[in-house]
Amino acid sequence: MWAIWRPDSRAVLKDKKVRASLARYFAVMEDDKPAKFLIARKLPVAFGKSSSLKKLWRLHEQLTEEFCCLEREIDTRQKQLDELMTPEQSFFDLKIEIANRILESCHFCTRRCGSNRLEGETGYCRCGTQATVSTIFQHTGEEPELVPSGTIFTLGCTLRCLHCQNWSISQWFEVGDISSPKQLAKAVENLRRGGCRNINLVGGDPTSWLPQWLETFRHVNVNVPVVWNSNSYYSEETAKLLSGFVDVYLLDFKYGPRECSEKISDAPGYWEACTRNHLYAKKYGELIIRVLVLPEHLECCTKPVLNWIAQNLGERIRVNVMFQFRPAWRSHEVSELRRRLTGKERERAIELAKEAGLTNFIT
Repeated sequence: MWAIWRPDSRAVLKDKKVRASLARYFAVMEDDKPAKFLIARKLPVAFGKSSSLKKLWRLHEQLTEEFCCLEREIDTRQKQLDELMTPEQSFFDLKIEIANRILESCHFCTRRCGSNRLEGETGYCRCGTQATVSTIFQHTGEEPELVPSGTIFTLGCTLRCLHCQNWSISQWFEVGDISSPKQLAKAVENLRRGGCRNINLVGGDPTSWLPQWLETFRHVNVNVPVVWNSNSYYSEETAKLLSGFVDVYLLDFKYGPRECSEKISDAPGYWEACTRNHLYAKKYGELIIRVLVLPEHLECCTKPVLNWIAQNLGERIRVNVMFQFRPAWRSHEVSELRRRLTGKERERAIELAKEAGLTNFIT
């Protein structure tokens, strides 16, 4: 089914540790189970356009539990997705309604800037109401279990990482192409039919475009795992909307609990948001965690991050300890980011992963 150019992408299919930590992802990838968004579209609900946002959230909380039950019944073959009726209103429709309401006072990310995007206001991320796309392609440079990944890069980001390697995308130096949800849905279907193992929503960061992504997958008619490739700096409301939509959370864990996140990425409260969102991800989906090792940040960031992951998410969680850092964009503004990692720093990062007890990490 898949045209794979990297040997490790084929070998990972037989890796017992990876398959155990991403069991449902592999099942969806191999069309043995349905993606979460397809299940959410079958769960009936009734709500009115005049209902308050508070009431919609109460309904969403109730439906989240019902979704988890339905997912278990489908996964254990007690129910068949194809035999379920498609309701007039679904759990997925409820998510779309709530997401569109949030656009009136935007708080998809931790900044909670309150911009009224429906009236043309743009906040920190500079995103409006129409998804703006940089590129759509089969990505062969991701983690082996994801390759080839159907990657869609959207413009805009909720952070200002001084070393961002995708700065032309994240900071709107590109113009991009405005794409409707139906156009994106067609792109999703083409990527899947072209041999991609998943659909990888990335940027920049996909957080600001959550309403557009939900609307897109209302129109998708193929079974494909959804990968949420994010910096993890999103609000609790966003975390709740992602449950029952995202199959694999491909989340950055950038910084430890000190001031590094503000200094390098202008991200106050990053540790609190990141730890919370990783716990949500573990509860409602499967996780691949990216830990980018930065020069001179092993003790303040890499060590506490790896220890927290092992202690709170388990030693078997899939972790990518990344050595890909290189000076880019505005890294020259921070002295330690003007160089690449040394061999000793790479060795120390591997030691830290082992000391934390992680047993399913790659570099």
